Order: sequence, then structure tokens, then C-alpha cells
Amino acid sequence: MLDTLNRRLVLPLLAAKRGSTYLRDLVELERTQFEPPEQIRARQLTLLKAQLQHAFATVPYYQRTWTAAGVHPSDLNSLADLAHFPILPKADIRTRGTELYSTAYRNVKVRTKTTSGSTGVPLKILLDERGAQWKTACTLRADQWSGWRLGQRVAKVWGNPEYRHFGLRGRLMNHFVDRAVYLDTIGLTSERIGEFATNLRRHKPGMLFGHAHSLYLLACALRKSKITDIRPNGIVSTAMPLHDWQRVVIEEVFGVPATNRYGCEEVSLIACQCERHAGLHVAAESVYTEVGGRPTGTGKLLVTDLTNAAMPLIRYEIGDVVTLSDAPCACGRGLPVIEKVEGRDADFVVTPAGRLISGISLTENFAMHINGAAQVQIIQETTTHLRVRLVKDDTFSDASRRQLAKLVLDTFGPTMRFDVEFLDVIPQEPSGKYRFCISKVANDFMKGLSA
Repeated sequence: MLDTLNRRLVLPLLAAKRGSTYLRDLVELERTQFEPPEQIRARQLTLLKAQLQHAFATVPYYQRTWTAAGVHPSDLNSLADLAHFPILPKADIRTRGTELYSTAYRNVKVRTKTTSGSTGVPLKILLDERGAQWKTACTLRADQWSGWRLGQRVAKVWGNPEYRHFGLRGRLMNHFVDRAVYLDTIGLTSERIGEFATNLRRHKPGMLFGHAHSLYLLACALRKSKITDIRPNGIVSTAMPLHDWQRVVIEEVFGVPATNRYGCEEVSLIACQCERHAGLHVAAESVYTEVGGRPTGTGKLLVTDLTNAAMPLIRYEIGDVVTLSDAPCACGRGLPVIEKVEGRDADFVVTPAGRLISGISLTENFAMHINGAAQVQIIQETTTHLRVRLVKDDTFSDASRRQLAKLVLDTFGPTMRFDVEFLDVIPQEPSGKYRFCISKVANDFMKGLSA
């Protein structure tokens, strides 16, 4: 009853009051997903032309780099022509970010997202309200492919719950509208997992959502405790690769297929599995994807944001290796398919006190708070010793060192020792993955929690 009331009355009333368009956008997206591929590509080309024209007219970075490369938006006559435009590396977003802001939004209220992602590189992204509404709708459409339905409660295995940032208003919204139940992945213990399981039984969420490795750890702990009666409508795994060995355990414990979702804070949702779980459908109404200038094949993923006008990201190199396919999905959707993602990965860290901390959660709660750190990687050598690999920029100072020491103390406790290793660059692994957090002791510790 509450789910239906939330979906049909509460959410539409709140959207109307705020002037939000995401519910109308969701209706449109549920229609366009079944259009034939050629029609979807034609729409992408139209959006891409408009985005390039807007970027060249209002974004200093593209005016400069495209002129130097001898290309102009008028050169784009097909999707393949985008390959002639320069690639936008992650480093340029960090060092030349203000040059990527559109002058058309100088006096317009926009959203600001600050993230290090799972690469340990801090970034600041501006997002206009229209683009934000559209991206929300794209995400909700994908979430419903899991079996969850808009209005149902969500249980999140996630660090740093967002509603806490908005004080009393955020808590009230979460309690009465979002109704989300959280297992905070900063400081996991057997006791906290047990409390979360009790909440899952009581609230019966429609969706279980979280990092792949956190969902796996939860499933192992429930299996160990012989808890087999938690049955959400859907499971959505995100933020890192969902390995087959993790999927088997998650699906065995919860009795429903796990849906793999892929995205990043910079452009939001990129792709998600549908109910067939045979590949990930690209959110083609929001982003255009390519590898090496090609719409198919294997290589480093380039993403062009088709909907964010405040800070257009065009041919943005995320850092992941993917395989793009032109094979149609049996579900009937005409959206492009990512066959495989060799995404970034991160381990848990074990504190000397015996708590587990999700490596993905540490990107928000650790790496982003070191001023002058261009990139960070944490390697846990022993339960009481960390090696922090760090690429510093010109603003790194003694104050940055003190920040790092305080972060280690506050996050891991007073008995955790650490060394700092300064590098010019932190390389990816041969597979193309970047592991923000590597622990040499977490796997053995987790066996004790889940065996």
C-alpha cells in the first residue's frame, strides 16, 4: 500500500512542487528504449551536433583545443566523424576544470558534484538542472529492469549515506519518502551486518543496492547465519565489477538475479543490464560511447555526455577498458550494448580494531580530503600498516601531510602506521583496471566473517 501511495501520489506531488521533470522524462525513456537501433543512432547524432555547437560557442577549453586540432562542429556529419575531435583526458578536468564550464551558465544555478571516483583523482563537475532531471530518469529506468518498481523501498549497502548531508530535512525525506535502509560500509562488523539483516526482514525492500564486493560480503554473512528469507524484487550492483563468483553467491542467498550497473559520477549512468543479463544497455539518450573512434570493439572507453550543458564532457576518457557490441539483445531494446567492462576495482581495508572499510567508500571519505593530491592509492601491507601511494601537484604542502595523518588516525585508528610513496603516475594494471585500494590481508579476514 505504501509503495503504491508513494509511486502514484507522493512522488508526483513532490515533483510538481519542485518543478521536477524526471517522472515525465521516465515515461519518454520507457518508450524510446524499444526504438530500432538506427532511430536511436539518429537521435544521438542530433543531440551530439547540438552539444558540439554549444560547447564550441560557450566553453573556452573546446574553443582552444578544437581550433588547435583544426576541427569544428560543422565537420560532424555522422557519428564516426566524432573520432576527429581530441580526447578529453581526466587530468584536464582536474587541472583545467574552470575552462570546461560553459559561459552560458555563469549566472545560472547548477549542481556541483565533487568526486574522486574509484581512480583516486579528485574532480569537480557542474551539472545543469535539466541534465540532472534527465539523468535521474535514465537511472530509474535502468533500476526497474532489475525487478524493482518506482516507489518501493530500497536497501543500500553504501558508505556515507547522502541524506545525512542535509540535516533534519534529509532525515525526514529519507524516513517518509525515500524510505531507504542503509548499511554504512565505513566500518563493517558482524554486529552491524546482523542489525541490517533484521532491518531487511522488517522493511522488505524492493531493491538491494550496493558495491559489488559489499553485496557479496553481505550475502556470505547471511549464508553463514543461515538467513534465507530475505527476498527483494531486484538487486543492483554498481561502482565496481561484479565478478561471476560473487554473482553466484549473491543470487543463491537472495533468490533473485543480480543486475550489474555501470557509471561514474562525472556523467552518471552509462549502462545497465536488463532482465536478460546478457550485456549492459547504454543509456544512449544521455551518453554516446566509443572505443578508439569506433562504436564497437574492445579498448579504452570514451564517453560523450549528450545532456549536461553546464560542463559538457566530450570524448572523455574514463580509464576503463570495455567491449562494445552491435549484437541485438533478445529483450527487444534498441539501445547499444556493452558486452564487458574491465572496470576499476578496490578491496576492503581491515582496521586494527577488526572493522572492515569498503575501498570504494574510501574514495569519498579519504582521497578527496587531501589537498594537493592529484591521485591516491592505498595499499594495506598488514593489519597495522598502510602504504599510501600519492601523486602530488604544486599545491601539496606540509598541511597536506598533516591532513593525511589525521585521515589515517580518524579512519583506521591510532595503531595504524603508514608510509607515503610519492610517484609521478600510478599506473593501471595490464587489464586496464585501476585499483584504488589494495589489501593483502582483507580476504583472509573476510573468510572469518562469511565462512
